[in-house]
Amino acid sequence: MGTLYIDRKGYHIKLDGEAIAFYLDGKREGIVPIRPLNRVIIAGNNTVETSVLNKLADNGSNVIFLSGRGLQYRGILTGRLHNNGILRVRQYEKSLDKDFTLAISKEIVIEKIRRQSEFLGEAAKIRGSENVKAAFHNTFGTLERIVREIDSACGSLESLRGYEGAASNAYFSAFTELFPESLGFNIRTRRPPKDPVNAMLSLCYTLLHYEAVREIQVAGLDPTIGFYHCFDYGRESLACDLIEPFRPGADRFVWELFKDGKYAQKDFVQENDGVYLKKEARKEFYPVYESWAETPRKDIARKVRDIIARITDGKDTLPE
Repeated sequence: MGTLYIDRKGYHIKLDGEAIAFYLDGKREGIVPIRPLNRVIIAGNNTVETSVLNKLADNGSNVIFLSGRGLQYRGILTGRLHNNGILRVRQYEKSLDKDFTLAISKEIVIEKIRRQSEFLGEAAKIRGSENVKAAFHNTFGTLERIVREIDSACGSLESLRGYEGAASNAYFSAFTELFPESLGFNIRTRRPPKDPVNAMLSLCYTLLHYEAVREIQVAGLDPTIGFYHCFDYGRESLACDLIEPFRPGADRFVWELFKDGKYAQKDFVQENDGVYLKKEARKEFYPVYESWAETPRKDIARKVRDIIARITDGKDTLPE
């Protein structure tokens, strides 16, 4: 099973031996065994007894709390942190090593840009219109030039962030061309998302981010200490580092959902200043996301192992 989504308000959630029991208006609705769960995602207003949270923590299951309709991150519950304090000390030391942070940051940004270019190339072949091909041709040139300049001339994190910003602008100017005008997707907007595509992107990025947080914590690293993303109070900067190269894959996933007709304007609702996926549509989304997320989860875990090897100079591996 791996992941349990609880996205219906009004549940009273209790512990039943080695399982979670769900009650609605005093009536038992069903149970879910705890042992197979790696993560539990709770959206909306539900009552969870502390015995459930204790059992999930003992099981090593992360519990992620999201707001209701907007599905914005509110908090995460984890079990005990790993006891490998020396590993975290090495992480802190490496985060202060300018040569190390620049080298790993350049790899992150270059991999992200190359994946953006690869995705746009495949999407342009599928779309096939002359306008799309012409727009993408200029974008490919820009992305290739930026990669060359990062590889040869970039000497600081500040400069690297400038290159990444330029690449993102070029990429999204092409990415928006893949969607019909009726969806209103003209620019990336985050808080709140202003159209269905941005709503879906934000949801996928949020879920992907906390895939990375979980893997980092399981490995014994500190998710708040990154290399490309500098320390910012309350932000899991290392998770931000990890998912940068996976964002183009999430973009591809979102595009395919709309391209294949799985989602349309009718599946979203305008609330206050934002646009959000309707509850019924979310029920359909979660299993589709789970199927797609299998590969990124494995790749993120591999990236964590690679980081551990690099910060320990190959002398340490993932703790048992």
